[in-house]
Amino acid sequence: MALVLTATDAFSSGDFAYNKAYIYRINAIAALGGILFGFDTAIISGTIHFFSQHFQLNDLQTGWAVGCISVGAAIGALFSGRLSDLVGRKKMLLVSAFLFAITGVGTGWATTFPVFVAFRIASGIAIGCAALVCPIYIAEMAPAPWRGRLVSFYQLAVTIGVLLAYLSNYLLLYTGDDNWRWMFSSQSVPALLFFLGLFFVSESPRWLISKNRENEARTVLTQIGGSAYAEAESKTIRASFSAIRKEDLRFLFRKDVFVIVLIGIVVAFFSQIGGPLVAYAPEVFKQVGIAEDSAFLQSVLLGIILCVFTFVAIATIDKVGRKKLLLIGSAFLAADILALAFAFYFQLPGFWALLFILLFIAGYAATIGPVTWVILSEIFPNRIRGSAMSLATLSLWMANFVVIGSFPVMKSQLGMPLTFGIYAVLLLIYFVFILLTVPETKGKSLEEIERLLTRKTA
Repeated sequence: MALVLTATDAFSSGDFAYNKAYIYRINAIAALGGILFGFDTAIISGTIHFFSQHFQLNDLQTGWAVGCISVGAAIGALFSGRLSDLVGRKKMLLVSAFLFAITGVGTGWATTFPVFVAFRIASGIAIGCAALVCPIYIAEMAPAPWRGRLVSFYQLAVTIGVLLAYLSNYLLLYTGDDNWRWMFSSQSVPALLFFLGLFFVSESPRWLISKNRENEARTVLTQIGGSAYAEAESKTIRASFSAIRKEDLRFLFRKDVFVIVLIGIVVAFFSQIGGPLVAYAPEVFKQVGIAEDSAFLQSVLLGIILCVFTFVAIATIDKVGRKKLLLIGSAFLAADILALAFAFYFQLPGFWALLFILLFIAGYAATIGPVTWVILSEIFPNRIRGSAMSLATLSLWMANFVVIGSFPVMKSQLGMPLTFGIYAVLLLIYFVFILLTVPETKGKSLEEIERLLTRKTA
């Protein structure tokens, strides 16, 4: 049934009038998955000192406790893409919301370290699922002219989740010996909101068409942009599936597809460089002489900067372009983290280290952070998007595990200067890779991007 659009709830772009209220409502609910992604990855930052003492952990065990969530996320990424192709994007998001709700409490009230790790890995599965499916879902629902900023809103949601985690840690800091348990448990509140909100969104029209449910897809597309938009989009989407109706994982290694998949894998992998500055923020701040309560407060400031500078990406990504922002970001972050390494090496006053850390977070939020998810959500062809996204996000979480899990050992064995120097070199390698291989995709429909990339790699 066509939805009648009025001047108050629609805006025009090109030949179509898009239903702004409907699009933003769907985007806001889906982005709650991003809030939980950010919340769950950052909440541990304030608990490390307390649970490591409670379970009497060494550096290696502490790194495992923090990094094991990435193992779960890798598992979630490995399976959720294919499953989302089979059962739908919406059902997979419901599963992740349920897991977020139960694992927050389970981690917080774990009685032994193995139980703690088991719940952290299960929580990681929820992250891996949400991190993969949410950007796909948003990209598949969004009109082409607005897709960059709408997927960037997902990254904004991630940063809001990080900020809420830091704020929750600060507010619960003085609640007694069980403060870390309440910090973890607080995750269940936004998880329940996400679960309930998903009952008010539609399934992806591209997934519906892939399952020959075109009438349902046209209904969703009509709600997004009117009947003319639904007619045009449904034809284009159907044509993108017509070339190959059925494929298996071997299809990902075809000549015209594998280069695209490889680009996605590398972009995902390098996006995690510098992750310890988020996961270990209070611990890093303590290294420069900041007291514990002040370190937690500085973490809240870090979360605010993440949120604020994500708006820079939202405002520029559809104007400046994806590739240019990745180039600017990787170059800036390499220079900044190298300066941070020098600040530790020459033992400069704590102000300088704090400044470079906050600048790094600002640069990441304005460039690599949101652009990574936009690129991953749009470069893969329709017919393999779920499976290819699984491989890319698997790469992301492997990188996350290696970088975050190794940080306590690296800083104790190599020292802060050399650790951050290694990160700077990796970011420079990433800059060269982007320059040589990553295509520009701004302003193109998902189907146009598919035709462009497969033609280039054929």
